[in-house]
Amino acid sequence: MPKVLIVDDDPDIVDSLKLILSAEGYAVAAATSRDEGMRAVAKEKPDLIILDVMMEQPDDGLVVAQDLRHQGVKTPIIILSSIGHVTGYKFGKDSEVAPVDEFVSKPIAPKDLVAKVKKFLRK
Repeated sequence: MPKVLIVDDDPDIVDSLKLILSAEGYAVAAATSRDEGMRAVAKEKPDLIILDVMMEQPDDGLVVAQDLRHQGVKTPIIILSSIGHVTGYKFGKDSEVAPVDEFVSKPIAPKDLVAKVKKFLRK
């Protein structure tokens, strides 16, 4: 069973993503901060990471993605964030600033989330 790690400081988001992904048969772990997320990646060894950007600091998720890539972690990362709505800027994956596999805006329909997760776990 593939394992998905959700790193988001909003308990409602974490709970809803857990429900959606668990119903699809995925094992789901969660972390609620940048530091907890880094520890969870090392401990849980997830097959996919779903990462928020704005947590304790406005760029925590980007820093996590950068740190993981600098450590050589190849696990697919989907950023799921409302940062574009909050800042008015258009964000996307970028090899330096956002070294992720996909950048998705919140909110996302459950079927769209599941499709994206399946896409990366099939690779």
